[in-house]
Amino acid sequence: MIWIVTLPDEGELVIAVVKKIMPYGAFCILPEYNDLEAFIHISEVAPRWIKNIHEFISEGQRHVVSVHRVDREKNQVDISIKRVNEEEKKRKLELIRNEKRGSKLLELAMTAVKLKTDVRVIRDEIESHFPDVYTCFKEISAEGPEVMKKVDLPKALKEKIIEIAQKNIKKSVVYVDTTITFVCYGSDGINDLKKALAPQEDVTIQYLGAPKYKISLTASDYKNGQKRLDKILEGIKGFAQKNNCDFSSESG
Repeated sequence: MIWIVTLPDEGELVIAVVKKIMPYGAFCILPEYNDLEAFIHISEVAPRWIKNIHEFISEGQRHVVSVHRVDREKNQVDISIKRVNEEEKKRKLELIRNEKRGSKLLELAMTAVKLKTDVRVIRDEIESHFPDVYTCFKEISAEGPEVMKKVDLPKALKEKIIEIAQKNIKKSVVYVDTTITFVCYGSDGINDLKKALAPQEDVTIQYLGAPKYKISLTASDYKNGQKRLDKILEGIKGFAQKNNCDFSSESG
């Protein structure tokens, strides 16, 4: 019988659990690849020379590592701790937490509707439309139930997923702002300013000292926030052109 072993790709970030430490390195297992064995050389543990490897790693520890060499013929994988920066480590751990949370929420939904279908079938259908299960829940919360229209799931399960997403996932909020320079020269200049900078929902206009103002708003993501800010600035610019006003902004 021929066993096909799935191996990670070079450069991939994975979780490694230290199993056995040697003077020259350590043998680890990769839980994401069915506990595949991988080796980390002592030179790949830290960015500086190491006298005693035990000062840096210990058996049972979990580390975010980078796969830096794969021999597919021998099923050998070499990994590195020192090649992973803090931002990469943070993103990987966040991804793992999200995967676990997504799995728990999906399990909760399937249990609630007493669906006995293999969870892998459900996951595959969701992940054919979203990057992962947790992203599905997040997008329902942020954009509404319509994001589930194309997902082919039993009606009861789909409704329960939507209900759980709306109840358990908080909508993300980002802040977008810019500083503008705005001066009106007409006889009714103050009222012109008030008209141009009239309050809007989720928009704050702060007086910084003539002729500068700070415009801030909240949105679900930066792309939509910037799009809305650009629209507001375009409206102020149009008002300025029609009412003898000077306008400029940091956004251009």
